[in-house]
Amino acid sequence: MTIQNNKNKLVCLIFASIILILFMGMGIVLGYTNTSINTVIHAFTDFNGSNEHIIIREVRLTRSFIASAVGACLAMAGVIMQTLTKNPLASPSILGVNAGAGFAVVVAVTFFNISNLQAFSWISFTGAAVAAVSVYIIGTAGREGLTPMKLTLAGAAMAALFASFTQGLLVLNEVALEQVLFWLAGSVAGRDLEVLTSVLPYMVVGWVIAIFIAPKMNVLSMGDDLATGLGLKTGLLKLIAGLVVIFLAGSAVAVAGPVGFIGIIIPHIARKIIGVDHRWLIPFSGLLGGILLVAADIGARYVIMPQEVPVGVMTAVIGTPFFIFIARRGFDQ
Repeated sequence: MTIQNNKNKLVCLIFASIILILFMGMGIVLGYTNTSINTVIHAFTDFNGSNEHIIIREVRLTRSFIASAVGACLAMAGVIMQTLTKNPLASPSILGVNAGAGFAVVVAVTFFNISNLQAFSWISFTGAAVAAVSVYIIGTAGREGLTPMKLTLAGAAMAALFASFTQGLLVLNEVALEQVLFWLAGSVAGRDLEVLTSVLPYMVVGWVIAIFIAPKMNVLSMGDDLATGLGLKTGLLKLIAGLVVIFLAGSAVAVAGPVGFIGIIIPHIARKIIGVDHRWLIPFSGLLGGILLVAADIGARYVIMPQEVPVGVMTAVIGTPFFIFIARRGFDQ
């Protein structure tokens, strides 16, 4: 049952925020190295330099922050993309935006030996932008114009193309393969806080603009003709929304690699809970995205312990059945 009352929606947002904080706390406590809540408290109040305290402060805390931020970016980008394209399958991963950003980073590592975090951010943004524009151009070709099916097929084709180019480069360059293989699977492991802080300004800009344009996204969701009739500058709004998607998806890929399915799963769940009003849907999706990715990261630590599964594998396991369900429901109707 979708929540209708705004007061109840606010309560829902607060509850989701609390759940996210709790999951982040679990991410700090749980892992291969056995720690407790008391150990976590002492790590911040009475740091003694022990292995447990270092892991808590420098590894798990960072992972929790990165997972929550990346999950929020991908989920909010998914909401915006689904509204722009009127396609229930639209997301940064399905429409090739993640693959384009990942390919750009691999090119930078392979040919230019770039390792600067700030440079990674802009390279990732560039790849995301090229992929998004390419998919849109291909999807609008033909007399029928842009349709959900054509957009999905164009996105799948571009994602496969970028993935093929990426694999080809990695085969030719074993050094680059060692540097980015785990990253390409989608992972929040092994990142320090500097990786997040280098792209956090772009994430924040994306979050703020996404929330700012939310009321206009409600009008756009009614259809271009009606939105134009109500005085909305649809072309400008779509341009801004597209830039927001590039900022959010590019930042997420720069930090954690191309993590898939968050942008598909979360918007649909959020709509069922809080409704289709983007003023609530966008921030609520961000919170749910953070919760899901933090939970997936915790699960990734235990599947093949003492080794870890990349969190992108966990989200794929969760998201593939959901993707099939949405695909059948969306295109059978």
